[in-house]
Amino acid sequence: MTFAKFTAAGLFALATLTTAATAQDGIFMGGSSTVLPFAIIAAESFGENTSFATPVVEGGGTGAGITKFCEGVGPNTYDIVNASRKMKSSEVKKCSANGVDGITQVKIGFDGVVFASAVSGPDFVLTPSTVYNALAAEVVINGESVANPYTSWNEIDATLPAQEIMAFIPGTKHGTREVFDLRVMEAGCKMFGSDDVVESCVKMRTDGRVVEIDGDYSETLARLKSNPNGVGVFGFSFYENNSDTLKVARYQGTVPSRENIASGVYNVARPLYIYVKNQHIGVTPGLKEFVEFFVSDDIAAKGGALDRAGLVADPALAKTQAAVASGL
Repeated sequence: MTFAKFTAAGLFALATLTTAATAQDGIFMGGSSTVLPFAIIAAESFGENTSFATPVVEGGGTGAGITKFCEGVGPNTYDIVNASRKMKSSEVKKCSANGVDGITQVKIGFDGVVFASAVSGPDFVLTPSTVYNALAAEVVINGESVANPYTSWNEIDATLPAQEIMAFIPGTKHGTREVFDLRVMEAGCKMFGSDDVVESCVKMRTDGRVVEIDGDYSETLARLKSNPNGVGVFGFSFYENNSDTLKVARYQGTVPSRENIASGVYNVARPLYIYVKNQHIGVTPGLKEFVEFFVSDDIAAKGGALDRAGLVADPALAKTQAAVASGL
């Protein structure tokens, strides 16, 4: 789905709540660290090329951003939240409970979750099971679940480097982490006979070999520079913009690339979104115009500003553009 609307209490409630919103000076948005650089590019270009103020953009992670977006309607609340995953039904309900009763989902492009290490280091070819065995708090050995004993990658798979296990992964407030838990850790857990995904599947080891990063990817990059044996979990776009210092791993036999992410061949590809507070349309100056600008050809299409910055353009962008033009 490239574009969708969520309403929890019908058009009457939406119209009533719209009148309750009061104007703020300009667009206020935040959320996903993955979307952050793209949102900044779109915001700065919007400010430079229109008569509207440049939108204010914050980071902080998808989960934290959605929480702030759902705080209510009116000044000092987000007009837009950036997200590296879909908003959950529980989050939509929380928004509604706080008076945010109309939300529009807009897909802006694609990204992938990648594993990257020092460019001078060895090559990695990873699978869900090898990553799970390296990072999980407990692993299955001889049919028994035990505390993770592995200290180097080649102890898990002899074809992997004889390098100590040290991983830097996004903290739990990041949408990237949720995708990583679901598509990598839970998938690896199931390979060891777990029919039902349980909390232990995504419980990370706490012996210092897994470090959860609550900041943005620049902090992860700094950790890797100080620890060349580390492996970091990034969005593909961040890796691509730092490929002079990072080497990306194959995952399930596939090298992450723009083509493989757009086609879905790369298994840990994911769409990126912005969510718009409908009640602020016509209230926050330039909001509708900014959303249309964000998904315009000059910004979001192949060859556009975001594509040049690392966002993988959506092949179905034209449908999103039409939906935004008619639906906001």
